[in-house]
Amino acid sequence: MAKEVEFYFDVGSPAAYLAWKQLPKIAAETRAEIVYRPFLLGGVFQATGNRSPMEVPAKGHYMLQDLQRYARRYGVEFAHNPHFPINTLMLMRGAVGLQMRTPARMPVYVDAVYQAIWVEGRNMNDPATVAMVLKEAGFETPQFQGLTSDPEVKEQLKAISSHAVGRGVFGAPTFFVGDQMYWGQDRLDFVKEALQ
Repeated sequence: MAKEVEFYFDVGSPAAYLAWKQLPKIAAETRAEIVYRPFLLGGVFQATGNRSPMEVPAKGHYMLQDLQRYARRYGVEFAHNPHFPINTLMLMRGAVGLQMRTPARMPVYVDAVYQAIWVEGRNMNDPATVAMVLKEAGFETPQFQGLTSDPEVKEQLKAISSHAVGRGVFGAPTFFVGDQMYWGQDRLDFVKEALQ
């Protein structure tokens, strides 16, 4: 049986962005498959009573510095988004919908959204900005809107998020290797060890 790492993520999480950039390398080095689990972080926060570290001023200030440190270590671009927090409901429906309908396009889409939010600092709360980002990445806005309003897609996002809570997920990114859960991009070393 092939090794797998399940990756629960939401594009609104800067830590999940850093993990997104690192996990493919770890998977390649350990000959593991990434099982992407796009979920709605806001819904998980609500269900678990958790909240964003950015809502706690001292912790938020520290987290921004820490994320910058990790970005430098990983050699990836990162800038805190001035429009944070981003309402990711439609964006995560897009990820789930693409995963359901055209799975090969989902990583292209997520890459574009992460770039827009955590590198370029674009306002992905604004529908016109989202449409521009989609166009630049080769996606048609009307098709995307159809996908995000599809009842099956809506239900799938709810189901993934609910299942995540049932497994003990309380934030993003979260990884599973077998039954072992790891939370936070700063736990990628443990994920790698588990896959080895």
